[in-house]
Amino acid sequence: MEILLISLGVFVTFLSGWFGLGAGRSNRARILARRVAAVGPAKAMPGSGAAVTLRRDDGTGRGLEKSLGRLLPRAASLRKRLARTGKRISVTGYLCVSAGLAAAVFVVLFLVLNLNPVLSTLSAFATGLLLPHIVVSMMATRRQNRFNSLFPDAIDLMVRGLRSGLPVTECIKAVGRELAEPVGAEFRRITDEVKFGAKINEALWAAAHRLDIPEFKFFVVSLSVQQETGGNLAETLANLSDILRRRRQMKLKIKAMSSEAKASAM
Repeated sequence: MEILLISLGVFVTFLSGWFGLGAGRSNRARILARRVAAVGPAKAMPGSGAAVTLRRDDGTGRGLEKSLGRLLPRAASLRKRLARTGKRISVTGYLCVSAGLAAAVFVVLFLVLNLNPVLSTLSAFATGLLLPHIVVSMMATRRQNRFNSLFPDAIDLMVRGLRSGLPVTECIKAVGRELAEPVGAEFRRITDEVKFGAKINEALWAAAHRLDIPEFKFFVVSLSVQQETGGNLAETLANLSDILRRRRQMKLKIKAMSSEAKASAM
């Protein structure tokens, strides 16, 4: 009986990993196929199917992915959290990894360590549920912090371009070309969406919802207001860059002061 359970656990773990990798690969293949197919229609019909295709590349798919989307109560929220990591992680792959992790923990606790089956089941369920959630949250937070640290440099680059007479779209393209990840990747994605027919405001707001970073949302609002009312966009962005740098410096000072207080208390 124990040999059968061990074999079953190993099989489930292997199967979960296999389907997780397969889902990620098939998802990337579908995204690439949709983007290639969208190049032709995008030139003939700006603002139509191409932009919609690009905005739907955050993990939506067919088959199993759609079924999971209907079954899970908060599949859209999970998909957004996975997108904030900057990795191509599908909902299917995430759930398969969670199930495989839970199966592996159960095999170790129940069959190797001979713990109580109820305790082993609860521990395996908690591990499979919480550990991937924590890892994804850490990845998203690390990426957001990295984005915020580089974002003022991106705004400064746009300010220099605007003062040189470049349009906003060219400034965004320059940021995507010159800046490191994750800022460069997000601005390149904005450039691609505009190239395939999306309006600049639509591409910016899609990025704002995807990133869920207040500083970037304020940047998008500034651009949107300037397009509607006019004004000196370069000056507005220069002020925004200065504000963001001051906020970051203040956060670092607060963090240093709190660390000193904890050290002195010990």
